[in-house]
Amino acid sequence: MSKVIAILDDEEDILELVRTHLTRAGFKVEVFADPEKFLKYLDHNRPDLILLDLMLPGADGLEICRYLKKIPEKASIPIIMLTARSQEADRVTGLELGADDYVTKPFSLRELEARIKAVLRRQEISATTAAKKTLAGGKLVIDPERYEVQISGKPLELSLTEFKILELLTSRPGRVFSRDQILDHLWGQEKVVIPRTVDVHVHHLREKLGELNGLIQSVRGIGYKFEE
Repeated sequence: MSKVIAILDDEEDILELVRTHLTRAGFKVEVFADPEKFLKYLDHNRPDLILLDLMLPGADGLEICRYLKKIPEKASIPIIMLTARSQEADRVTGLELGADDYVTKPFSLRELEARIKAVLRRQEISATTAAKKTLAGGKLVIDPERYEVQISGKPLELSLTEFKILELLTSRPGRVFSRDQILDHLWGQEKVVIPRTVDVHVHHLREKLGELNGLIQSVRGIGYKFEE
């Protein structure tokens, strides 16, 4: 079955070019120029990936990204941001909100297709290797298939990026993961972001873990590890 790509962009020419190219590449494509219609579509549909323009009339793409990542049934949908803005601050903010990649306009349609396939590939690999884990003497339960975490039986609300970091660190307890390795796990080797992005996410993750925050330990000058 063809993967479904939903696109929100107010530039009609870009929508048509991308729809035509991706349809020829074997995807099913749904296009939207209006944020309200896009969000209504998501109320009843779950695309395999979202292409999201950050500069929209009457709406902020970053706010839409933040909104989607807070909805449990939508949070795992990968998002690639499209924007004419190339400033590092926008790129980092989007990625910190949980977006999976970032493409700056103007872009090559072949590169966009390659990035879409790379993001979908990473998600499929993660899904096929998913297995529920119980750690910290049964207090911490991680379910990769549902993107859910529980502490002492109570659900823990994490952003998708925070979830992915926790999933990676707990995949090999005691192993030290460098910041670069964590970045590669989150966004692939083609994505260039600053290492402090990892520190920000780990800080938020520790805060949310509460009494279990000490399980994630810093390794000076290198990165982080999960130690029971």
